[in-house]
Parts: sequence; C-alpha cells; structure tokens
Amino acid sequence: MGRRLEIDGISKRYGDVVALREMTFEVRAGELFGFVGSNGAGKTTTMRIALGVLASDGGEVRWDGAPITPTTRRHIGYMPEERGLYPKMKVGEQLVYLARLHGLSPKAAERSVAEWTERLGVAERRGDEVQKLSLGNQQRVQLAAALVHDPQILVLDEPFSGLDPVAVDVMSTVLKDKAREGVPVVFSSHQLDLVERLCDRVGIVRNGRMEACDTVAALRESGTVHLVVDAPGAQPGWADALAGVRVHSHDGERTVLELGPGADDQTVLRAALATGPVTEFSRRRQSLTELFRNVVTGGAA
Repeated sequence: MGRRLEIDGISKRYGDVVALREMTFEVRAGELFGFVGSNGAGKTTTMRIALGVLASDGGEVRWDGAPITPTTRRHIGYMPEERGLYPKMKVGEQLVYLARLHGLSPKAAERSVAEWTERLGVAERRGDEVQKLSLGNQQRVQLAAALVHDPQILVLDEPFSGLDPVAVDVMSTVLKDKAREGVPVVFSSHQLDLVERLCDRVGIVRNGRMEACDTVAALRESGTVHLVVDAPGAQPGWADALAGVRVHSHDGERTVLELGPGADDQTVLRAALATGPVTEFSRRRQSLTELFRNVVTGGAA
C-alpha cells in the first residue's frame, strides 16, 4: 500500500476558539496533496501538529501506521509560512548546520547543500547573508532547508507565496520530482490554479474541518454543471421557463445556464435552436476556484 502520512481526527481549541474539529485526511506515498482554505481555516495549525510543534487536544498523527515520534520528525521536511531562516547567517553555513541537525555527516551535508542550492538556482548565493537576498531567493533557500536532509515526508506551508513565475516553475518541478521518488508531499496554497494543475488530490478546509477531499477531477465532477449557449437571435429570458435550469449569467448573445439535478441539456438545446442559429453549446464544470468559493461560503461543493 505504500507509506503514508495520516491525520486522524485531530482537534485543537484555544480557549473558546475551536481551531480544528476532528481534522482527518491522509497523504499517500508519491502523492501531491493540496491543502486549501481561507485564512484562519486551520491549515497551519494542522501542519504544526503534524510536525509536533503543537500538541493536539485529540486525535493522532501517524506515519507508516505508527504514531509520529521525535525520531520520525527528523525525516520530515518542513517549510513554515513564517520563514525560519537566520537573517545574518550565510546561506551555505546555515543549510549545512540544518542538515547536520537532521543527522547528516559534515561531508554529506556539504554535498547535499551544493546539490540543492545548484538545483534551486541559488548556488552563487551560498556565501551571502540571508537578509541580503531577494524574497524570492529567500524562498528558494527555505525550500533547500526543507530538502537538504533527504526527507521522507514534505510539509510545506504556502511555498509559492511571493514567487515570480520562473521560481514557481522551479518549485513545482522539485515537488513533482520528490513525489515521483515516493515522498508524500502536502502543501497549502491560496493559488488555486497551481493546486489544480499540480495536485493528485485536494482537501478544502472550512472552520477547522475538512469539507471536501478528493481528486480535482472528482471534485469538479461533483460540482455544478454549467451550459454555455451562444444564440445570437435569442431574446433575454428565453431560458427562464426551462425545468431545472437557472440563468447564471447573460451577456449579449451568450448565456451561461446552471443545470440542476435531472435537468436535460437536450431540452435546453432545442429551446436555444428555436430562437435561431446556435454558434456555441458547451458543458463546463466548475473550476477548483469556483468549488472553493462554494465550500468556504457554505454552498455545496
């Protein structure tokens, strides 16, 4: 079945504020898992509990079927949202230090730092202080810090935040490569187009609870179906009387209709043709962004 990271029913309360409500999901070996939700939904709290930085009030985090231990945590690569680099320390020295903390020998640490700084495009910055780097290069170094010890699990909090398109491509390639090596990769992001493009599965969080979790294709399949109809001769209101159909938008000749359960698209087509020529008639599933908006505002996914 392969090794996997399991988040099983974890809960967390801060006084009267419930941060997590029986949060449950798993990240499988070789899988890219996108963890999305509004600010304050519980993503960072979940990641901190998985790392052992926070204790949960209930539930369990498991790796390969066993509870996470301090030894296990040495094999996790973590990229915090509030970046944790020492600003006045030189890049190379800092990465070697972090690799040694995770158990690498001096020579192995040097080799790994050379490899990852080269791969992430910051090799020429190894002698610079972190504070002298651009924010994008600081991001690359922070990712290198999560990778230098050859982790068995990757947990990344907003790794794409603030990156330019070239750096996004570099980061994406690295994450896909690590997944191909069998590493479970979980990352949070507000850039839903990236999540939709990269991830094998996505979990949508709302108010500390996992509201939807599946492949992007399955989530989109479960969402609302829209029909795009371009009928130049149709008058406004031509689709108002159709059973199970709601007019989502109307802009000149183009009408976007929302199909309810059991609605017949062929009935819609006949009604459109009755108005004259139809130059476009296509079905469109909701994007991940639209699904996310529905879930976080309390609509159906």
